[in-house]
Amino acid sequence: MAELLQNNKKTLFAWTLYDWANSVYPLIISSAIFPVVYENATSYKVDGKTIFDQITFFGHAFKNTEFYAYLVCVSYIVVALLTPLLSGIADAGGKRKLFMQFFCFLGAFSSGLLYFFPTKNPGVAGQAVELGWTILPLFFGSIGFWGSLVYYNSYLPEIASPDEQDKVSARGFTMGYLGSSSLLIAILVVFVFQKIAPISWAFPLVSLWWIGFAIYSFYHLPKTQPTQHKPNVGLFSAGFKEINKVFAEIRTQHLALKRFLYSYFMFNMAVQTIMVMAVSFASKEIIGIQPADLITSILLIQFLGVAGAFIMSRLSKKVGNIKTLMLSIIIWIGLCIYVYQFVYKPWQFYIAAAIVGLVMGGIQSISRSTYSKLLPETEDNTSYFSFFDLAEKIGLAIGTFSFGLIEGYLDIRSSILALIAFFVIGLLLLFQVPKTRQLSGENDA
Repeated sequence: MAELLQNNKKTLFAWTLYDWANSVYPLIISSAIFPVVYENATSYKVDGKTIFDQITFFGHAFKNTEFYAYLVCVSYIVVALLTPLLSGIADAGGKRKLFMQFFCFLGAFSSGLLYFFPTKNPGVAGQAVELGWTILPLFFGSIGFWGSLVYYNSYLPEIASPDEQDKVSARGFTMGYLGSSSLLIAILVVFVFQKIAPISWAFPLVSLWWIGFAIYSFYHLPKTQPTQHKPNVGLFSAGFKEINKVFAEIRTQHLALKRFLYSYFMFNMAVQTIMVMAVSFASKEIIGIQPADLITSILLIQFLGVAGAFIMSRLSKKVGNIKTLMLSIIIWIGLCIYVYQFVYKPWQFYIAAAIVGLVMGGIQSISRSTYSKLLPETEDNTSYFSFFDLAEKIGLAIGTFSFGLIEGYLDIRSSILALIAFFVIGLLLLFQVPKTRQLSGENDA
């Protein structure tokens, strides 16, 4: 079945359209609009500088960005614990599309419920803001978004041949950047500049956009055949067996895949932590920066990300995936040093945002296609991609937790030092990935 579907234009378009659909969550909820709303609702500023940022959550006190980091961290842990089991079940029972739909709807409906989160600080200066159930949709939205990606990514090796996977992966990220940017621009025009309605209406729009375009993807993406044919074995048992089998295979039979996962675990935790916490960092550390500046910088990242994804895709064909990833990580390290040492003014933050845009899409798309190329011939693609997701989510949990913990004890700028360390370790581990033909550029093949 998978061979018949490979490189089918309608199937590939349906797959990339899901990136168009769901990328509104990481842009509008995780990066652009909700972080600004959250910062406005949980901090006090005088002359553009934060003077009080304490919140309480069911009686427990935190700095606002510290709590934000912890909440996102816990959502990653839930996904990391849940999806390996569900991925095995999805392969064994042929339920991949069903699970993808479940997490999609969970994420989309949760995004819409953020409409009820307050948009202004309801308290008084010096008094901590109490966060209740209105912050919980952020938690479930994160689970829905990241959970659906496990099943979405696992389609790639089935619908695209190895020589097309870099290009198709980059096309998916490009569709995501363009789609989410289109909605963000519409939100800015309607709710920020024209002020036709409160900004909280942006969150139900995210829900409608995500579900509306995902329906097309779900209609055209193929169903998967069950790999477990023994009726007496329950799907939960089969799920654990699939996960154990994949873990054993990666550990003992696929050296390049195992070592790539080690590296990916480290450098991706830094990449994703930056995207989640960038607006919070800028709001606190860059004096005089306005919400419009923050949103504009995120848009800059989006549009340059389109170019970056294709530049990295073309570069990978010439020098290979591993060398392309190494170059990306070196740029990230330089960027973190620049932000830690020099970024204190809005124009300096714009420069950082431009660099992030050029390397963000590239490192994500090449990482996904690299993993896909390293997969063995198997019917258990969802289970294999759940390991990819497991490495990503545990890394994200550690990254966001470290960021919040360091801010809690020191300050938010010092948290950047942990990100530099993650990138350096990831780069060193990438040198340990053995050379393989499928990861070589055309000149090396």
